[in-house]
Amino acid sequence: MKRFIICLLALLSTSLVFGQHILSYQSYAKGVAEQDTTTIQVIENAKCLKIRTEEKKLSNPIPGYAQSNTYVDYVHDSVYTILDYADGKFYSSYSLTDNDVVFNKEGKEKLLGYDCTKYTTSINSNTIEVWMTESLGFEATPMPGLGRLQGVMVRCMRNGSYITDLEEVKEQKYALLDLIPDNKGQYKSSRELTQLRKDKLVMRIPVFEDAQIHFADYEPIIGDIPFDTTLHFSHGTLIVKRMRLPELPAHYQLFAEIHQRSNGDAYDRTASVFVIPTEKAKSFRDGLQRLEALPSFVGKDGKEYQGIKAEKDYLPPVELVRFFTSFGAGHFNDRVQIDGLEWADENYYKMEVSELRDRLRGDVLIGAFIGNYDKGGHKLSLDLLAYPGENKWSGKPLKEHSIPLFNTCNVMEMSGQNYGRLFATDSLEVEFEIPDGAKNMRLRYISTGHGGWDNGDEFNPKENAIYIDGVKRFTHTPWRCDCATFRDQSPVSGNFWNGVSSSDYSRSGWCPGTATNPVYFDLSGLKPGKHTLRVAIPQGKDEGESFSHWMVSGVLLYEQ
Repeated sequence: MKRFIICLLALLSTSLVFGQHILSYQSYAKGVAEQDTTTIQVIENAKCLKIRTEEKKLSNPIPGYAQSNTYVDYVHDSVYTILDYADGKFYSSYSLTDNDVVFNKEGKEKLLGYDCTKYTTSINSNTIEVWMTESLGFEATPMPGLGRLQGVMVRCMRNGSYITDLEEVKEQKYALLDLIPDNKGQYKSSRELTQLRKDKLVMRIPVFEDAQIHFADYEPIIGDIPFDTTLHFSHGTLIVKRMRLPELPAHYQLFAEIHQRSNGDAYDRTASVFVIPTEKAKSFRDGLQRLEALPSFVGKDGKEYQGIKAEKDYLPPVELVRFFTSFGAGHFNDRVQIDGLEWADENYYKMEVSELRDRLRGDVLIGAFIGNYDKGGHKLSLDLLAYPGENKWSGKPLKEHSIPLFNTCNVMEMSGQNYGRLFATDSLEVEFEIPDGAKNMRLRYISTGHGGWDNGDEFNPKENAIYIDGVKRFTHTPWRCDCATFRDQSPVSGNFWNGVSSSDYSRSGWCPGTATNPVYFDLSGLKPGKHTLRVAIPQGKDEGESFSHWMVSGVLLYEQ
C-alpha cells in the first residue's frame, strides 16, 4: 500500500493534469466552394497551450517535413515553436506572448454562440479582425503571433476573406500530458527557424557547380556518356552531364536556378540550358561526338541545318531556359567605375520549368551552352529546385507531357552547327502528331532575334508568324525595351557620346544579363492525329560579313 501511494504521488507531481481543454479550429477561404481546410488543435491547461496543425503524424511525409508544435506559457510570458524531424533532430524558437501588434477594441458582438469582443488591427497592409470571448473562463488562441488578447479566440479574419473559426471545445477532467517539453532542441531565432523549415522542404539537385564554359581543346568522348560527370563538347563551349533524377509527385514545382559570371569573356553571349531526348532511334547525343550523325536538311539558301527539328526517328533538344550573359559581370568589375553604379558580381536567372517535368526524371542528359571564343570564357552553376505543394508524398500520376518540335539554337556552333538563317528565304516547318486523349494543348515558344548592327534583326522588331495546318493562327513580335534596367550587370558595356550604354538598347526578345520568357499559344482546338506547324519570320538581309538569324524553340505541351 505504501509503495502504491509513493508511486501515485510521483505520478501526480509530474504529468497528471486537471481541467484540460481541447479546442478545434478550422481555417478556410470565404466564398470558395471547393477548397482544402486546415484543422488546428489547441490544448489548454494551467495557463499553457499546445498548438498543432496535424493531429497525427503523417504516414508518408515528403522529405524535409517536420512535425510542428507551438507552446504558449502565459505564466512566464513565453512562446516556443518546435520543429521535430524524422531524423531525430529538433529545433525551436522563442518569443514573448506580448508583441508590437496594437489592436483597437471595436465593441461587443454575438458570434458562433459566444459573447465576444471584437478587435481590429492592420499588419503589412492586411486588415485583421479578431473576436475573443471571456465566457469560457480561460485563455487560448491558435495564433499566438498576433499577441495576447484576453479570453479565447472565436474567429480571426484577414482581409474579409481568410477565416479561422472555433469549431469545438472539449473538456477533459483528467489527462496525462507533459504540455511543454523541457528539452526544446537547438535554439534558433524566429527568422532562422522559418528559413530552416523552408530550406529543408526544398529539394535542391546540383547539376553543374562553377563549371567553366570556354573555347578550348578537349579530348573527344568515345562511347557511352558516364553518369555524374561534367563533360565538355564543341571546343568547350558546351557542357553536358548525365544524371538520375528522382521521380517526384505531381504536386512539386520545378525551377531551374542559374548563376553565371564572366571568367574572361567581355561580351553578351547567347546561352541555353536544355535536356537531350533519348527515346527515339536517333538523338542529339549522337551529334555531341559527331555532328554529321544528326538528321539535317538543306534550306532554300543552300545551307545545311543540322538537328533542329523533329523527325520520325529524332527529337531536338528541349530548351529549359534561354538566357544571355552580360558584358563582363564578375571578371571585369574593376575595369570601369561609374558614379552611382555598383557592378553585380554575377548574373542570376531562375525560371519555373514544371511544365517540362516529364523530361526531368529518370535517366537525363542536361546540357548548358554559352557561345564564346574566349579561353577564360564563363563560369556557370545550375541547380534544379523542387518545391512541394503538399506535405504528403503523394502517388498521383504525372499528367503533363511534352513533345519537342524544333530548336534552332545552335549549341554545337563551334563544331559547325549552322545559325538559324533559313528564315530569309524559307520558313521552318515540322510535322507532329497529337495522341488520343490529349487535352489542354499549347505550344511553348521561345524566340530571340540576332544580328548586332543597325539594320540587324537584334535591333529591329520582326513579327513571328505561326501557321497550323497551313493557316496563320498566331503572331508574336519578340521585343524587350527595359534593357537599361540591368545596366549594373554590364561593367564593360560600350558607353556612347550621348550617355546611352550599349546594354541599354532594346532588343528582339532579350537583354544582356536576362532570361527570355517563353510565350504560349493555345492549340486545344486541334484533334488527335497528324498536323503541321510552320514558323515564318521576315529575316533581314545580309550586309557584307554581317547576317541576321533567329533562335526559336518550340515544345508541344499537353495533359493526358
